Amino acid sequence: MKPRILAFYLPQFHPFKENDEWWGKGFTEWTNVGKAKPLFKGHNQPRVPTELGYYDLRLPIVREQQAQMAREAGVEGFCYWHYWFGNGKRLIADIFDEVLESGKPDFPFCLGWANHSWYAKNWNSDGTSTNKLLIEQTYPGMEDEMMHFAFLLKAFKDKRYIKVNGAPLLYIFAPKDVPQEYLDNFRKWTKEAGFPDLYLVANIPHPSITKEAMLAKGFNAVSYQRLGGITNNALKKMGRAGRGIQRMWLNVKGFITHRPPFMTDYKKYLPFLVTEEDKSRDVIPCIIPQWDHTPRSGWNGTFFVNVKPEYFYENAKHALEAIKNKPEQEQLVFLKSWNEWGEGNMMEPDLTYGRGFIDALRKAVDEEK
Repeated sequence: MKPRILAFYLPQFHPFKENDEWWGKGFTEWTNVGKAKPLFKGHNQPRVPTELGYYDLRLPIVREQQAQMAREAGVEGFCYWHYWFGNGKRLIADIFDEVLESGKPDFPFCLGWANHSWYAKNWNSDGTSTNKLLIEQTYPGMEDEMMHFAFLLKAFKDKRYIKVNGAPLLYIFAPKDVPQEYLDNFRKWTKEAGFPDLYLVANIPHPSITKEAMLAKGFNAVSYQRLGGITNNALKKMGRAGRGIQRMWLNVKGFITHRPPFMTDYKKYLPFLVTEEDKSRDVIPCIIPQWDHTPRSGWNGTFFVNVKPEYFYENAKHALEAIKNKPEQEQLVFLKSWNEWGEGNMMEPDLTYGRGFIDALRKAVDEEK
């Protein structure tokens, strides 16, 4: 068994024009990471990178070091987040463009279309947020589809591009939002370009999106992002109402305990991160080393406490167990994420854990071989 672990990769961590305009000159994700404050005694903030430091992704040597680290962890490739807002408008594009043009690092990759609008969020004390639209995700139609696909095809044709049974893998962040016509044409044009198919993966972040609906829309597989922290099945079945009740209860509990409301014990939550559902051929499990959104969203951020590399090792083992009977090419696992420092969601070494998460994943992978 050779598990195919694909790590989500944020191509930010360098200044660019729009961020300068919205947040001030020189802003990068490191700005939020560096100014994060612990919200209670024992809260692991701020997080400080060690081996790679507060890097700038415009430096090719940093990208080479990341790829080498990922190899050492047992990761097959990166899934680069790709931001296409319509009519050729992209953001944080230059890092991936350089990877594509230069042929370096010589490390497999695929694309995840992060098809969502960008907002400046103001988090309110009651747990709600007010949004100011920065840039809107649009789907203008045929001309845009052709332009977008021309870009995708260039990536698909790269020898490093990750494929499943010869079909390039394309992950879609907001699968419900993509017009059917886009998916149908992308698939048709991929076949016309000489590939056997397009392997489309739908992200399912909450219960309002069902696997059945995504498969009916033409997706080959789905991947559940189970970060909600809800373990109460009765509330889960109630959908939006249940989530509302959960939110109210957590806010009351937070008020009483003087702790941020949306914290989840990682060790206790482990059985809910990878489930029986992930054994299905059309489901790709997702493993999560750690998660702490508070550098971005403060008191109302979701986060895991009681996080340790040895618990992540268990998470990885659950996922590898779930995929072992699938066809070899489809033994896929998503790793969320390689370097989302602003969400406390990374594998890269820091002062607290060093290479702990890299070593934990390597150990799990080696034991499966």
